[in-house]
Amino acid sequence: MVLDNLGSSLRGTLSTLQGKSRLSEEDVAEVVKEIQRSLLQADVDVSLVMELSDSIEQRALDEDPPAGTSARDHVLRIVYEEMVSLIGESTEIPLESQTVLLAGLQGSGKTTSAAKMAWWFSKKGLRPAVIQTDTFRPGAYDQAKQMCERAEVEFYGDPDADDPVQIARDGLAATDDCDVHIVDTAGRHALESELIDEIEEIDSLVDPDISLLVLDAAIGQGASDQAKEFERAIGIDGVVITKLDGTAKGGGALAAVNETDSTIAFLGTGETVQDVERFEPSGFISRLLGMGDLKQLSERVERAMEETQAQEEDWEPEDLMKGQFTLNDMRKQMQAMNRMGPLDQVIDMIPGFGGNIRDQLPDDAMDVTQDRLRDFDVIMDSMTDDELEHPRSVGADRVKRIARGSGQPPERVRELLEQHRMMEQMLKQFQGMGDSDMQRMMKKMDNKGGGLGGLGPF
Repeated sequence: MVLDNLGSSLRGTLSTLQGKSRLSEEDVAEVVKEIQRSLLQADVDVSLVMELSDSIEQRALDEDPPAGTSARDHVLRIVYEEMVSLIGESTEIPLESQTVLLAGLQGSGKTTSAAKMAWWFSKKGLRPAVIQTDTFRPGAYDQAKQMCERAEVEFYGDPDADDPVQIARDGLAATDDCDVHIVDTAGRHALESELIDEIEEIDSLVDPDISLLVLDAAIGQGASDQAKEFERAIGIDGVVITKLDGTAKGGGALAAVNETDSTIAFLGTGETVQDVERFEPSGFISRLLGMGDLKQLSERVERAMEETQAQEEDWEPEDLMKGQFTLNDMRKQMQAMNRMGPLDQVIDMIPGFGGNIRDQLPDDAMDVTQDRLRDFDVIMDSMTDDELEHPRSVGADRVKRIARGSGQPPERVRELLEQHRMMEQMLKQFQGMGDSDMQRMMKKMDNKGGGLGGLGPF
C-alpha cells in the first residue's frame, strides 16, 4: 500500500507510548521527531512535514486525553486527525454526465487509469467512454483498446491519425451517446513545451468538467514541478495516484496535492482494471495507522460476492449457513476472496488486524498465501465431483492420486482437506447461533476492532 513503510514506522513510534497515562514533554518531542523522520523517508515535502509535526506537537502538549483514554490512543487520534486534515477531502466526482481530462508524464499510468476509471463509472450505472489521443507513444492505441475491452467500456481512437486534437473532436462525436467521456492525453519524458501546448489545445476543445493529474507513486518530490506546470496550463482539480501495489514511497503525491491546492480522486492499487479505489481520506489514513477501513472492505466484499454469484447463478452466500459445506463451496469462497484483491490490501482494511499484524509477518508472507490459494485451486481441479462434494471420503490412496494429478505434494492436498475441515467446523458454530447470539458476537468484534473504543472514526 502507498506509504506502507510510513505506516509501519508510525505504528512503531506510537507503540513506545504503550501503558502510559500521561505524556511528558520528552515523550512528545521523541514522538514528533520519529514522525518527522518517517515522513521525510516517505518523500513527503519538508515544509509539509514541519507543518504537520508542529500541529501534532502543539495538540499533544495542550490537549488533555479524554477520561479513560491512554496516552498512545490520544496521540494516535491527533496524528489521525492532522494527517486527514493535511490530505484534505476527496476530489468530488459527481455521478452524472461529464468530461474528464487526464494529464501526466509518460509512464505515469494515464492509459491504465483511464480504463480503470471508466470501469468504476460503469459500476456506478453510467455509460463511460475512453478517448485515446496519444499519437506520440508507440502502442498507446493498442494498450488503451485492450484495457477498455477488459473493462467492457466503449473506446475511441485512431491509430492512423497524427492530430491529437482532431482525434479528441472525432472521439467526442463518435461517443456522443455516452454519459462520461474520459480523454487520455499524450505524455512525454519531461515537461516539454510541445506537450504543454498540445494539452492546452485539447483542453480548450473538450472543455472538461474535471482535469486530473496522474502521478506514479514513486515520483518523489519531483511531483511539485509537474503539478505547477500542469496547474498553470490547464488547472488541476484532482490527483490520481497510481502503482500503489509496489514499493513506492508515495509521499511526493502529497506535495502535488498541496502544490495545486487540489485533492486526491482515485488510487490505482494493482494491474487489473478492477484495481481502483475512490480516495477516502479517513479510510486511507485509518489503514495507514493500522486501524482498518470497513467502508472499503465492505465495498470489496459486496463486489466480489456479486461477481461470484453472476458466474454461479444457483449459488447464494447464505447457502453456507445451512446444509453441508463442500469443497465446491470452499472454492467459491476462494474465488470471492481473489476478486477482493491482493490479501495484504484486504488485511489492511480489517480493524485491529491490518498494519499491526502485517508488521509481524515476513515480507513474502502474503505472496505465499496467494500461492497457496492457487495451489488449492489446482488440487481441486484434479478431484472428482464426488470428492468435491464429500471431502471426508478422501483417504490416503486418493490423496496420492490427487497429488500426482495436480503436480502438488501430498502435504498440500492434506493441507487443503484440513483447511476445509476447519472452515466446516466454524460454519457449524455459526449455524447453531440465534440472531441474538450473532449480534452479541459482532458487537464484541466491533468493540475490539480498532482498540480505541468509542473514539470517533475508530
